[in-house]
Parts: sequence; structure tokens; C-alpha cells
Amino acid sequence: MDLNSASTIVLQVLTQATSQDTAVLKPAEEQLKQWETQPGFYSVLLNIFTNHTLDVNVRWLAVLYFKNGIDRYWRRVAPHALSEEEKTTLRAGLIANFNEPVNQISVLIAKVARVDCPRQWPELIPTLLESVKVQDDLRQHRALLTFYHVTKTLASKRLAADRKLFYDGFLHAVFERLKQFLECSRSIRAENVCRDRLEKTIILFTKVLLDFLDQHPFSFTSLIQRSLEFAVSYVFTEAGEGVVFERFIVQCMNLIKMIVKNYAYKPSKYIEDSSPETLEAHKIKTAFFTYPTLMEICRRLVTHYFLLTEEELTMWEEDPEGFTVEETGGDSWKYSLRPCTEVLFIDIFHEYNQTLTPVLLEMVHSLQGTTNMEDTSAILIKDAVYNAVGLAAYELFDSVDFDQWFKNQLLAELQVSHNRYKPIRRRVIWLIGQWISVKFKSDLRPMLYEAIRNLLQDQDLVSCAMSIIFLNGFLPVDDFEFRTDQFLPYLESMFTLLFQLLQEVTECDTKMHVLHVLSCVNERVNVQIRPYVGCLVQYLPLLWKQSEEHNMLRCAILTTLIHLVQGLGADSKNLYPFLLPVIQLSTDVSQPPHVYLLEDGLELWLVTLENSPCLTPELLRIFQNMSALLELSSENLKNCFKIINAYIFLSSTEFLQMYAVDLCRSFCELLKDITTEGQVQALKVVENVLKVNPVLGPQMFQPLLPSVFKGIIDGERYPMLMSTYLGVMGRVLLQNTSFFSLLLNQMACELGQELDQILGNMIEMWVDRMDNITQPERRKLSALALLSLLPSLNGVIQDKFCGIIHVTLEGLYDVMTEDPETGTYKDCMLMPHFEEPKVTEDEEPPTEQDKRKKILALKDPVHTVSLQQFVYEKLKAQQELLGEPGFHALMETVDTEVVAQLQEFLQGF
Repeated sequence: MDLNSASTIVLQVLTQATSQDTAVLKPAEEQLKQWETQPGFYSVLLNIFTNHTLDVNVRWLAVLYFKNGIDRYWRRVAPHALSEEEKTTLRAGLIANFNEPVNQISVLIAKVARVDCPRQWPELIPTLLESVKVQDDLRQHRALLTFYHVTKTLASKRLAADRKLFYDGFLHAVFERLKQFLECSRSIRAENVCRDRLEKTIILFTKVLLDFLDQHPFSFTSLIQRSLEFAVSYVFTEAGEGVVFERFIVQCMNLIKMIVKNYAYKPSKYIEDSSPETLEAHKIKTAFFTYPTLMEICRRLVTHYFLLTEEELTMWEEDPEGFTVEETGGDSWKYSLRPCTEVLFIDIFHEYNQTLTPVLLEMVHSLQGTTNMEDTSAILIKDAVYNAVGLAAYELFDSVDFDQWFKNQLLAELQVSHNRYKPIRRRVIWLIGQWISVKFKSDLRPMLYEAIRNLLQDQDLVSCAMSIIFLNGFLPVDDFEFRTDQFLPYLESMFTLLFQLLQEVTECDTKMHVLHVLSCVNERVNVQIRPYVGCLVQYLPLLWKQSEEHNMLRCAILTTLIHLVQGLGADSKNLYPFLLPVIQLSTDVSQPPHVYLLEDGLELWLVTLENSPCLTPELLRIFQNMSALLELSSENLKNCFKIINAYIFLSSTEFLQMYAVDLCRSFCELLKDITTEGQVQALKVVENVLKVNPVLGPQMFQPLLPSVFKGIIDGERYPMLMSTYLGVMGRVLLQNTSFFSLLLNQMACELGQELDQILGNMIEMWVDRMDNITQPERRKLSALALLSLLPSLNGVIQDKFCGIIHVTLEGLYDVMTEDPETGTYKDCMLMPHFEEPKVTEDEEPPTEQDKRKKILALKDPVHTVSLQQFVYEKLKAQQELLGEPGFHALMETVDTEVVAQLQEFLQGF
């Protein structure tokens, strides 16, 4: 295709192809499609779209067809592939100049680079680098934009050979290129559009390095030295002044951190177990991180990067609550420089603690005593050093006598009320929070509570907030050093001050922190919170209403309510007008907030039931939410089952009359789809129904029982599930004999077998799988249930008599204890009468549900029937039924050793 003559024709057709008239547009598109495989066509397109005098729509369309040509015909193996000669011309034309106002040209160059760079296009990168240096804004911006797209494209190549080529050709030159770009930034004003593109390109380069290090650590070994030299030079020496920017510093620190922490570079405990690659990388690291280098990094991190900035101090004054939210992990904080510097400090200190501990301790010793209030710089340095000591708490365990430091200096600093000392007060309370789980004597805690109370009374909101965040980490239930008696003298004032703070603050994050601390206090002191919660109980409905758009705050309110209900016990019934609608909303899967609130809502529902003194109509009505929850089959199923159990214990008859049909239907569907463990949990609910209501229970859950029976005679292989099957069937057999007979007949019809055959199979499998049952209560239940088949003339039962006696003997061994004084045996599971349990100061009082379960146990044969007595009575009845000769013959089917052991248990009868 002759370039000059063809350009006019192609330009005319491209112009027609931009028409809105389909009669003109369609023929033009057909013609362009025919030209796609014509030699020289793409040279014509290049000639057109690089002509800035032409209509922009025509030029843009030429770019589009050129892009399609690259995608379809650029590779050598493609049908109708472009000739090497034409591709050479096109590559040269694409980078002839960078004064192109159309951005899409950069994308075209990147597409060609993906295929040809660096082998067929070695001049691309040098040309781009030269163009970046020019003083023309447009050319500089376009060169940077192109460089950005090219780098991004080359870094995304996935074939091993392509990636190796890229890393060999690109990475080994990357530091020089980064230096060139950083030097270029000196001459580009911050407001210049090129500045943003230049910074993005620099960040892209560093990201490629980080990705390569992450994915190919051993291939990166040859770059370790240069990477560390480059990053440390720009971040921790004067070389970076005037050129570095925050995101670049973050990337450099991440690069250092990844090299320091990389497990591929850490030798094994025994050197001979380490690979040569690991030892080589470790050698390079060790050679670089000399004492002077580590000392300088540590000092610069603490005295430069840890310092509070003017911007932060201004924010503290103007918006103290907003400052606290950011400082404690706000969204912008997570991606800012400060957390990155702190993480790097922690990692380097952990790796080189023997070298750096003296350096940090020297900095601490230089700051003893109260700092001059007029010296802002000294105050900020102390804040930074204390920050470092808190971050390195675990590493400094053996090197710092924190108790003495607390008594001799830190406590005094908490009491300095001068306004300029606010950063130190805030930092000291944070520092103590870091050390409290590392090294802090229990005896010092009252002094600390006093100090915290004073801070909570402080008008400085940041100090208040840091105090509650400190308490946040100080009061969890796994803090074994906590002593309630030490905290009780401060309980009323602390709770009052925390409540006042909760009302004063406006940020959701701060309110969540305060609520969490209130919950922790509540959990710690339990029922002793009751005199002080009235104000909070009155305030929470208002806060709930105000937080309608803030689901995470509502989660915190739910957690607070959980602990309030636990602390109030039966008195929590007074909260129902607020509490029950909250549970209703939180557990209604048709309401959008349930996504956030469901887990805590279920927990609140459960503790409300556990502490409820009686079943109210409103509490019963909430159960309407359960059917949809069971359909979810989610990780919340376990709590759903607990809630159903709680309703059964609370008022089984009333509850089952209203919901048994729906519940049975849900269980039938659920048991088809859930895990074996889930089936066990579901069937435990059924077992509880049968235990609590042995008359109505089997009738209400009748559709479930055939599958349980079949599971037994089929010999279910999963022990826990088999144990649960036997528990369910034991309840039916022992406590509702008539229903068991109906079930036996139903199974015989369904399976087409004789009734006696079915019964025999069941007894045989029960005896055989008795070892699957591990719970003593259930083992005794099995013995009682099988003995309940006696006395009998049934041949099958007599055939299985030996097995029944074996199960009975096992049950006796499980439950019988010998009185050492009299030598007689007694059933340890018998509960003669109900007693209010005596609770020590350190124990939690029983919930209303605990009391209900105790009362229900007094009606349970497992706890009211002596197995020893039951065995004697059943054997005596069998003897009377058969007569002495018949009974003697039956007993001869049992092993003589078993008989002897049985007789020992029955002495005295």
C-alpha cells in the first residue's frame, strides 16, 4: 500500500466511519475490515493519528484500528502477521516524539512493548528515560504516562521465560532509573500534573520490586545489597531530602522489612540444614546490617519518623476526638507513614534486639525526670522514645525493670497537669498498656487505677480516650492477674466517668471503645455492677436510635447489652421493652442490618433466655425469626441450637405447642444438608425435648425418629452421631414405652421385616456400639433403657439378655462409687433434692437457666433412679416371671465373671 496515495483514501474512509448515518458508516467499516490484512495499512494509520491537524475523532478511530491490529496481527505466528520491516517502522514512529495530546497512544506503545520489549525494541526504555528529562510539560507527562503503562504491562507477564527476561532486563537497571526519576522530581513543581505521574511511576517501580521479592525471594538475592543500600540511603540519610515523598518512603520501608523478615533468608537452627541460597542471602543481610547502620536506622526511626508532626498537633488541638480515632487505627491511619514506621521498628528490633537494646535504653536514660514544659522538641522526643519502648516491650522484658520505672517516674508524669505535657500523659498511659501483659506487678494496680481515674476526670479528651483504650486491653477475661477486690473501690467512679465520656464523645469509633470498656468492666465484676448501671440502661435506647446508620456501633451496643443482661440476671426482664425489639431486628434475616448484627444478636438472644425468670409472650414471639435462620445453615447454627434448647428449658410445653411443627419440619430439612457435627447438635435438641417432655416430645418430633432408629440398626460409623442416636432412642424407650412400640411397628412395616427381627437388630447394635457413648449420663441412660425391656418372655429379648447384662455392668462401673467406711456402693448420679448452690466470690452465680436445668434434672430418671436398685428389681421381676429353673438357665448365658461382678454390686439386696 503506497503511503502517500493511500493516506488520502484511508483518511476519507475513516472520516466516513465516524458518521452517524448508517448508510455511510456501514460501507466504511466493511472497507476498513478488508484493509486490516493489507501490508502498509498500519503505517498509514500511524501517519494519520500522528497528524495533530486532523479531526480528533478520526485520529481516535485510527488509534482504535491500530490497537486491534496489534492484538490480531503483531505476533509472528498470527495469520496475516505484519512483516518485520513494517513493525520496525511502526515502532520507530510510535516513539518519534511525545507531544501527543491523545492519551491512548501510551497504551498502544505498551501493547507493542509486551510482545517486543526488550529483544526487538531495546531502544524503548532509553528513549522514554531521555524524554522524561526534557523541560517541556506535555512531552514529559506523555513520556511518564507511557513509561507507567509499559512498566505495568511488562510486570504483568506470566510466562516464566518472559518474566525472567523482564527481571534480567528491567530489575537490574531499576535502581538507576529510580534515582533518575527522583532527581527529575527536584525540578518539577508539586502542583505540576507531571509530578503526580512521576510519583505514580516511581511507586510502580517499587511495587514491581516488592512483588518480585515476595514471589521469588531467592532470585532476588542478587538485588538484596542494592535494595537495602538504595532504600536506607533515601529514607535514613540526607540523600532523600527534597526528593522523597510519603508513599515512596512507605514502599522503601516495606522493602527493608520484607528483606529483614523473609523466612527464605533465615538459616535453620542447625546451619547444615540450611540451603546454600539461604546462607548466601543471610550473609548479604548480615554484612549490610552493621552496628552503625542499625543504630542510625533505629535513631532515625525514633527521633525523626516517630515524632508527632505539626499537622497532628494542630489536629489534636482542633479536633481531639478525631485525632484519637486516627491515632488508634482510623482508615487513613492504616495506610499512612506512621504505622509503617512502627512495624519496621518492631521487625528490626526483634531481629537485631541484642544490638539495638542498648541503643534504645541509652535514649531512655537520657530522658529521666520531668521534661522542660517550654521545650516542645524535648517533649516530642520523649513521646517518640516512650513509643519505641512500648512497641519493643516483649523484647525488653529482661532489660527494663518496668515496675520501678512506673513507681519512680511514669506515675509522676501521669500527674503532671500542664497543658503542654498532654502528649506525655497520653503516651505514658499507652506505654503502661503495652507493658501490662509483659511485666507489671499485681500490687501496683490500685495505684494505676487511681491514675486512670484522674485521667478520666481530665478535660483533655485525648488523654481520656487513651485511658479507655488502655482499659480496653487491660480488662479482658484472659488477664489472669486481674483481681476484682482491687478494682471494686474504683468501680462506681470509673463506671460513672466512663458513662459521662460515652455521652460526651461524638465519633462512632470512640463510642465503640467506651462501650467495649464498659462491657469489660461489667464482665469482670458481674453482679456487682448492678447498683451502677441504671444511667447506662436509660441511655442505650437513645444511642441505639442515633446509631441507625452505624452498624458497627450497634454491634458494640449489642455486646454491652450481652454483659448487662449477664450482670443483671433475672432483673434483666426490666429491659425487655428495649431489649426484645433489638433482638428482633438483629436476628431478622429479611432486614439488611442483620449482616452486621446477627452474630451478636444471637448471643444477646441466648443470654436473655438464659437469664429470663419466665417466658413472656414477646419473648415467645421472637422465635418466629428462627425458621429463616435455620435455613441459612451458617456458622451461627450452633448458637441457634443453643437458643432452641433455652426455650425448651424455659417453658417446653408452651413453646412446643406453638413451634414444634415448624421446628420439626426445619430439622428434617436441615439434617439432609448439614455436617455430621451439625446433625449431632440438632439431635441433642431433640434429646432435650424428650428429656424435658417425654409424653409430648416423641409425638411432636415423630417424623425425625425413624431416621434415628434406622441409623442405629445400620450401625452409624461416626461415633458421636451414633452416641446421639442411642441417647434419643434411650429416652423414648425408657420414658415412653407405648410410643416406642408404635415406632417399632412403623419401622417393621417400612423395612418389610418382622418386628422381633427389628428389635433384635437394635439391641445387638446398641450392645456392640456401647463404647461409642462417652458421657456417663448417656451410658447410664442406655443401661436403664435396655433394662426397661425386662421382665419379658420375648424370645429375642431373652436371646440378647447377655448383651443387656454387659451394658448394665458397664453402667454400674460408670456410676457406682464405693463408700470407704461402709464398703457399700451408691449411685453418684442421684440428686436427692434441689439446693441453691453456694457461690464463692471468684465464681459466677448460676443463671436462671442453670437453676431450671437443676430442677429438671430432679425429674430425670438418670438422676432420680438408682441403677443398682433398678437392676435388682428388673432381675427379680424376670426371675418371678420365668421361675427359678428358667431364670437360672437365662443367667447361664452370661459369662460367670460378669455374673460375679454383678453380684458384688448387688450385695445387700
